Amino acid sequence: MLVKGDRVVMNDKYHVPERYRGKEFIVTAGPQKVGGTMCVWLNEYKGCYAEDGLSKVGDKDA
Repeated sequence: MLVKGDRVVMNDKYHVPERYRGKEFIVTAGPQKVGGTMCVWLNEYKGCYAEDGLSKVGDKDA
């Protein structure tokens, strides 16, 4: 589970626009269930993003 302050990158579970590939984000809020999916809010990203579509920086899957 991600928590506020975690550094993350978008993984390949969902389509990731080129401008976000490899970009590090910081979790600013969440997780919270949105439309049945656990989501978090990220700095420099408008809206929330599915938690399972993110990998912590430094984890082997990132």
